[in-house]
Amino acid sequence: MPSSALIHNDAVLFGVLMAILGLVFYTKQSRRPFFQKFYSVVPALLLCYFLPSLLNTFNIADPDQSRLYYVASRYLLPASLVLLTLSVDLKGILRLGPKAVILFLTGTAGIVIGGPVAFLLVRHFFPESFSNGAADEIWRGMTTLAGSWIGGGANQAAMKEVWHVSDAAFGKMVAVDVVWANVWMAILLLMAQRAEKIDRWVGADTSAITALKNKMASFQKHNAKPVNLNDLMLIAAVAFAVTGAAHALSGWLAPWIERNAPALSSFSLTSPFFWLIVLATTGGLALSFTRARRLEGAGASTVGSVFIYILVATIGLKMDITTIFDDPVVFLIGAVWISVHAFLLLTVAWLLKAPVFLMAVGSQANIGGAASAPVVASAFHPALAPVGVLLAVLGYAVGTYGAWLTGVILKILAS
Repeated sequence: MPSSALIHNDAVLFGVLMAILGLVFYTKQSRRPFFQKFYSVVPALLLCYFLPSLLNTFNIADPDQSRLYYVASRYLLPASLVLLTLSVDLKGILRLGPKAVILFLTGTAGIVIGGPVAFLLVRHFFPESFSNGAADEIWRGMTTLAGSWIGGGANQAAMKEVWHVSDAAFGKMVAVDVVWANVWMAILLLMAQRAEKIDRWVGADTSAITALKNKMASFQKHNAKPVNLNDLMLIAAVAFAVTGAAHALSGWLAPWIERNAPALSSFSLTSPFFWLIVLATTGGLALSFTRARRLEGAGASTVGSVFIYILVATIGLKMDITTIFDDPVVFLIGAVWISVHAFLLLTVAWLLKAPVFLMAVGSQANIGGAASAPVVASAFHPALAPVGVLLAVLGYAVGTYGAWLTGVILKILAS
């Protein structure tokens, strides 16, 4: 069906998105008091996500007819992961300690528990919306949302098949996913803007994170040099050569596993995107032990951050804020669900006196997966992006199990 949106050409749409990003960064570096005060409150990264969403909301662009998100997530995301991990301090990440994994698993538990809580609570107040077989449709659809919020798209698709979810229910949950996942990501970005104040209030020990950031900054300063065309071409060559190799290997490896060990699909090991992210990250980590690490001095992580911001704009393009009113009961379930996840995480983070960074990335590694966990991590510092990637990969591994368990509990409650 032809789209009624104003912009149909992806080249035009990409130009508009880049103009939006340019406007944000142009005003961000402005010395005018209004802009300085504005950006002290509102993170630039949040605007790069929110402003593109208006194109969808007002039907200027139709994200369903666009390939920009696909291109950004399949080409620019893995390339950015290569560049952001090129000079990573792996030992420094490991020194962040067990709190990172604890908070990630707390986020997973928040999804498993939050789904049934949301189902029971909303059904109690709106029983008429769960009558005449609607409850069966709702809980089955919720399993796909659990798959997405614990693992990712592959886990979401797996739950659709496991629980025989209708296309209508699946479509509604995709809308719920896009809206509430992005709203929560916006909140996390706001928290990132105020991380130091929050950490001081909680009494969090941020020494390991600070040491990692300082070491990265020292490395960048020591190896910094004027950027020239040769360096930029080498950065682009490394990023996209590794990305190309990751695509080639993932395109062979995922089908091979599916043919020879189909049971491993429960670990998302038959997903090409899973292997694309893993292989790109692994490639970047491997290069961090070679002379390619010196490319950081020429701005490798900065180029990687450019790719991340383009990805953020295409993610924002997928959100339509008016869809909240299409099926308010289903969206209310999503609101309660994400609130339980947030409350549990914030509580455990407070009890552990954990830095807000670990809470935010532990959450986004569940809710957003590999596409946005590094976005939130890099909002704290580009050197911390690999932490988001590593936790997001863990989410792929546990996503199917957690979502399946959520479905079992929901089925019991609905019967």
